[in-house]
Amino acid sequence: MIDKNNLMVRTLAGLVYVLVIIVCLLWNWLSFGILFALITGFTIWEFATIVNKSQGTHVNRFICSISGAYLFLAVFTFTRQLSGSEIFIPYLLSIIYLFISELYTKDPKTLYNWSFAMMSQLYIALPFSTLCALSFVNVNSEYITNVYYSPLYTLSIFLFLWASDSGAYCIGSMFGKHRLFPSISPKKSWEGVFGGAALALIVSQIMAYEANNVFNDHSVLLNALGWAGLSIVVVVFGCLGDLVESLLKRRLGIKDSGNVIPGHGGFLDRFDSALMAMPASLLYIYVITGIV
Repeated sequence: MIDKNNLMVRTLAGLVYVLVIIVCLLWNWLSFGILFALITGFTIWEFATIVNKSQGTHVNRFICSISGAYLFLAVFTFTRQLSGSEIFIPYLLSIIYLFISELYTKDPKTLYNWSFAMMSQLYIALPFSTLCALSFVNVNSEYITNVYYSPLYTLSIFLFLWASDSGAYCIGSMFGKHRLFPSISPKKSWEGVFGGAALALIVSQIMAYEANNVFNDHSVLLNALGWAGLSIVVVVFGCLGDLVESLLKRRLGIKDSGNVIPGHGGFLDRFDSALMAMPASLLYIYVITGIV
């Protein structure tokens, strides 16, 4: 039987999570930066915590988390044209520190400490930082280049992921028979993937209309077909991101990465799909807008 209390808590927590992201994205560029800098840091802290507990390593959670959040903020201020490239120097120094600090320990798992520390930056901090390139648009005038905050691409990634998750859950629950990757995630089915893709495609056409008619955002260059392509990219790489985190948790022997969001797990559980979808979306948009 379904526990109605747990279902209610899960639903309310999910709604709060969705509302926080949407409101912060649409509010202004500063709320976007603060939110995702915090998410980056907390997700890395969570990652380092589960790795240290499961693998017996001693990854420096504080330095890794601060470094990851700083990388996001560095890219944020650089793309917003609030700073020059020198903003990245402290981040480079923190990476050097993570390597050199291991020289002064006698930890037999030094190689694992290095590996997981660097993984926290490549797997989490770098993907979140790509949101800055998606959210700030350079518009060249006759003499100067103006930078505008345009949250539609970033918002669309999360809307497509949420639509894909909802569609996959509904269709997969009712019709799922052919397992997508049974050795890693036995509950996922091909039917669910296609159901999620179909719903994401519908949302993409709503986004195409909103961008062109409601928001009147001329910095968004995709047409209806381009939006459809973006939704498919998000669905495919979001699914791969989910599988990557599932494999990570299997190897670490854990069920959830944390319990920060009641009924939904931790930060890594909530943003696993986005970690692959964000950089893939950036590449797609650069290629498509380069063509058009």
